Amino acid sequence: MNVDQPKLGKRGTLLLLIVLGAFPPLTMDLYLPALPRMAEIFATSHAMINLTLGAYMVSFAIGMLFWGPLSERTGRKPILFTALAIYISASLLCAIAFNVESLIVFRILQGLAGGGVTVVGTSIVKDLFDGREREKVMATVMSLVIIAPMVAPVLGAFLLKVATWRAMFVVLAVFGCLAGGLVVLFRETMVERSTAPVLKSWNRLGVVLANPRFAYLLLVFSLMPMCLLSFLGIAAYVYIDGFGMSEQAFSFIFAFNAACATLGPVLYLRLSRFIPVQTIITTCFAVVFSGGAAMLFLGGQSPWIFAALAAMITISVIVMRVPGANLLLDQQTRDTGSAAALIQFSGTLMGAAGVQIVSANSHDLIRNYGILLIVIGTTCSLLWLMVRHRPFVAGKLPQHA
Repeated sequence: MNVDQPKLGKRGTLLLLIVLGAFPPLTMDLYLPALPRMAEIFATSHAMINLTLGAYMVSFAIGMLFWGPLSERTGRKPILFTALAIYISASLLCAIAFNVESLIVFRILQGLAGGGVTVVGTSIVKDLFDGREREKVMATVMSLVIIAPMVAPVLGAFLLKVATWRAMFVVLAVFGCLAGGLVVLFRETMVERSTAPVLKSWNRLGVVLANPRFAYLLLVFSLMPMCLLSFLGIAAYVYIDGFGMSEQAFSFIFAFNAACATLGPVLYLRLSRFIPVQTIITTCFAVVFSGGAAMLFLGGQSPWIFAALAAMITISVIVMRVPGANLLLDQQTRDTGSAAALIQFSGTLMGAAGVQIVSANSHDLIRNYGILLIVIGTTCSLLWLMVRHRPFVAGKLPQHA
């Protein structure tokens, strides 16, 4: 660790990073089992209910652009305290929303705050760790964070049995309070703060984007989250409405997908010991393409085939996430908050676009998803093959360990 954490210690800091990383999956996945029922309660369409998910993703992405550069000037802790306070308030407002329009508004506020929590978590990793150690920490955090989407839908389905969908947002508010308790014990990691005026803090986003190597790799690695987030947007409708599963059964099969995702970071660390990282990334893109083709022709035959293909694609996306994020962060020696914000913003925004693209025609969600996977797999493969051996890629990737 580059900065001591005498209050939390190394394990406590790792726990904080896991909790901060769990905000996006918990906030998105906890109420997935309730989506079909919420459409009935609010007497509205699936597309309108999906806006509570899509609006959250967009505002979450924008929130990261707002808070990330600001944390370079104020430090990480003040941003965490402010974002958590807004998140807790917004979660409680979601719990008392009286119509779908107000719920969408409160979800936007929740997303803006959640973006601050997540981007600061990523920045802290860069503050504290370097090189291969950073990859190991990122992999560990990701592996444990993925427990959240395993537990979230199961907890959501349980809450639907004993309460209503509103209880889910109360749970999120409580989770925000628990995170705040850890932040109190956390020691600031921002050693050299920016002295630029507040309004100029956001200019650093443009400085980072002006780096052509960062911008190119950002395009390559921002497309992959579309595969994962678009699956989140259609899963409940495919399993519950399409295959006729109960909400409880959906929560368990969804948890299976999340359980498979936990293999991703560990699989990457083990494979990268004897397989070049460039090859691992290329293989992940190829799996997404082939998985999309299989989804297009076989995904609608049974929920088990759909689940198996979705799990394969999820593992590939998660395997690629660790080296992708590390490679992007290594393109910048400064402006860590801005770089982290752009990485998270781009992935989330593309994911939100994926949800809306796949949901545009609700009559054939599996077909839409398969086509999207084929397009992403092809595009990413071509872009990656053009630069995989360039010095700014090959020279930044860790060697076998």
